[in-house]
Amino acid sequence: MNIGDVSERSGLPAKTIRYYEDIGLVCPPRRENGYREFGDDHLHKLAFLGRARSLGFSIEECRTLLSLYEDRERSSSDVKSIARSHLARIDQKIEELQALSGTLHELVKHCRGDERPECPIMEDLAQRRTNPLISRSSPKRDFKTLDSRSVQS
Repeated sequence: MNIGDVSERSGLPAKTIRYYEDIGLVCPPRRENGYREFGDDHLHKLAFLGRARSLGFSIEECRTLLSLYEDRERSSSDVKSIARSHLARIDQKIEELQALSGTLHELVKHCRGDERPECPIMEDLAQRRTNPLISRSSPKRDFKTLDSRSVQS
């Protein structure tokens, strides 16, 4: 198969396949004319890599998983360890996104969205913080002070 064929069958763009070749994840031989010649084993590896990447595994994790995939003597505990570690990072990211969502929901809820310049969103963005995931208190902050200033204007 040429790169167009394997691209179509694997669902990966040719550019991605070339990149995977450049970093040594797949190594198809070259014909005399210089074109790559992909076999079924390359197609299976590319489909494997595509699925692993779609699950968010890093390139290095994919390299390790591919090595384990090719090792018939592998221990499933090695595979599970990689998946667990990745899952922990996903869960952490979900927590961070939920905290961001909670903060933004509260800010949007308390912004009047009218012609007045007072805006809790702008005030929050103007606060100096080292970590944007840490709000001044909790996502359910007291906006009464800002609301009372807005009413007085």
